[in-house]
Amino acid sequence: MLPADVYARFLRARGEEVLYVCATDEHGTPAELAAAEAGLDVAEFCREQHAVQTDLGARFGLSFDVFGRSSSPQNRELTQHFGRVLDEQGFVEERVTRQMYSLADERFLPDRYIIGTCPICAYPRARGDQCENCTNLLDPTELIEPRSAISGSTDLEVRESRHLFLLQSRLTNELRSWLSVKDDWPVLSRSIGLKWLDEGLEDRGITRDLAWGVPVDRPGFEGKVYYVWFDAPIEYIAATKEWADARGEGDAWRSWWYEADDVRYVQFMAKDNVPFHTIGFPCTLIGSREPWHLVDYVKSFNWLTYYGGKFSTTQGVGVFMDDALELLPADLWRYYLMANAPESDDASFSWETFQVAVNKDLADTLGNFVNRSLSFTAKRFGDAVPAGGEDGDSERELKAALDEAIASYTALLGGMEFRKATQALRGIWTLGNTYFDRKAPWASIKVDADATAVTLRTAINLIALFARLAEPILPFTSRALLEALGLDPEPSWPAEFDPAALPAGAPFTVPPVLFGKIDDADVAGWRERFGAG
Repeated sequence: MLPADVYARFLRARGEEVLYVCATDEHGTPAELAAAEAGLDVAEFCREQHAVQTDLGARFGLSFDVFGRSSSPQNRELTQHFGRVLDEQGFVEERVTRQMYSLADERFLPDRYIIGTCPICAYPRARGDQCENCTNLLDPTELIEPRSAISGSTDLEVRESRHLFLLQSRLTNELRSWLSVKDDWPVLSRSIGLKWLDEGLEDRGITRDLAWGVPVDRPGFEGKVYYVWFDAPIEYIAATKEWADARGEGDAWRSWWYEADDVRYVQFMAKDNVPFHTIGFPCTLIGSREPWHLVDYVKSFNWLTYYGGKFSTTQGVGVFMDDALELLPADLWRYYLMANAPESDDASFSWETFQVAVNKDLADTLGNFVNRSLSFTAKRFGDAVPAGGEDGDSERELKAALDEAIASYTALLGGMEFRKATQALRGIWTLGNTYFDRKAPWASIKVDADATAVTLRTAINLIALFARLAEPILPFTSRALLEALGLDPEPSWPAEFDPAALPAGAPFTVPPVLFGKIDDADVAGWRERFGAG
């Protein structure tokens, strides 16, 4: 969600029309099990969790245009629509399946309700639908020593049940033609999809024996729902419909999805979700034979680990969004995560590297520049941009270097290379610090007030530039800086450095310290509280 937000903010600042869509994925095993553990009806549990996640997203600065729910009436309508049209086009087939039944729980166990050892990589907590360790899709009957995720019982037996299958195998050639030309995609995204095709695409069951989910509107399938990985991607479209309905704009959602030739559609996800978005959901859209807009670019990520191991709520290992926001402002987390985005390989979080990023990059490089520039100006010239003097070679050289750096940073964000983009942003801050140190206004003020005014006027305009460029990654900091400079906080993207964006006489205020430093005692305490490898 964070890189998607950074990209959406960047595009908006450049004047693009953007719709940033996300939703809670409310159907399937995790919601039912969590609701049961909380002693709540699953619908009420999901309603509460949507409210919690909406609040956390806002506090983290996620600028969703719509944050929907897969349990919405819109998603129910669209999921059932796709089920019908896929059947009409000959891509759905009824089959009798053999699946696990738990005698202890007195119910069929959908795939994700079964846990066991992966037959491929030996991961001991693989789910019946997919091993999260090796990402291979599984059949529950393949698991070694399977057990119920509800009760933990191993008293399972195989029984027959009738289900609907999406005939993905018949769409193999169309999928390959579509996917094979995506040369601009990350290797991770394209290779996972092509690997599945190379290994032979299997038909996929799209219904489950559950009560919670989108009901299957088909005679003989009462008491069954659509599989969560069938209905969840459809919610992207349904959430857009929620957005249009909430705005009273009726069919406005269709312009983003249906015969939408002027739309560029980008998805952001972790690598374990890539198969569902390069194979499963495209099969749904292509097989409908309707003019739905397929994804143009899948930006996939490897995993963020915690000291090299997995984050785990059950084992109390790792820091999660609610605790993170309790500890420190959102922008600190946003910066660190983008600076260490797991794009080419897995990235490991540690409190020590987080401390360095906050102290060195944010506090010392950006925060210190802002504080010393504005504080020194206020002390020597008052609370307005100083007048006097003219730009010289130093200022012209700075502008040339900045313009080149801005172009590079802009291209990296546009190409969704977030780790490199964050490095480029830090490099822009460094250019400002180097200029300030070389001009040494604390020394020049003793001999040449006009030259010092030029330095400080340039520095204040650098702060305005930093605020504009940092907005996608540091939205709260950006707003605080723009407000301190009396500038419009609405995002806009600078194509180059304007040393006169804030002319002489423009008022400013000195903001509070932007970033407090993290000390070793903080790190020690957090390691103990959240675990450390």
